[in-house]
Amino acid sequence: MQAPQVGGCQVKPGTRELQGGEMESIYLQKHLGTCLTQGLAEVARIRPVDPIEYLALWIYKYKENVTMEQLRQKEMANLERERELAEIEQEMMERLKAEELLFQQQQLAFQLELEMQEKERQRIEELQRAQEQLEKEMRINMENIAKSEDSSHAEDVTSDSGKTLAEISDRYGAPNLSRVEELDEPMLSDVALNIDQDL
Repeated sequence: MQAPQVGGCQVKPGTRELQGGEMESIYLQKHLGTCLTQGLAEVARIRPVDPIEYLALWIYKYKENVTMEQLRQKEMANLERERELAEIEQEMMERLKAEELLFQQQQLAFQLELEMQEKERQRIEELQRAQEQLEKEMRINMENIAKSEDSSHAEDVTSDSGKTLAEISDRYGAPNLSRVEELDEPMLSDVALNIDQDL
């Protein structure tokens, strides 16, 4: 007779019960181990009159407590997630505010730069206009001076032509002929006579 197979492996007689018991033990330990251990410890500590009813109520309450704890943990996880999202949103808002402030500062600096360039351009234009005006006034003055010199020279020439040498000599820079003293010089004829006599 052949031994029965479980999952492709041969199982010796009597081992099947052991495996089933082992599986049940794992199941009970997984699902009831903590609950039963704590419940039995509570029954041993309290020593109620009806320990079975007390253990049944304790296990029922334990189930509620576990459910409430799971809900609380889920709620805490949701709150933590919402807090993290709020922090991320707050950081994003602060970053946006910082970027907006930086943008405003850049705009203000750019606007100030444009205003300074405009003022500088206006100042240069004013200087150029003032320089052109000054050059124009200087040309007009030079032309007027040249015309007045020409006309005064022409007047001097026309007025000087009818004047005597003494009147002309009163002008600045001309020799003062009225002050020139004439020395008594011997006449040429007298000198010539003296020479003839000596010979």
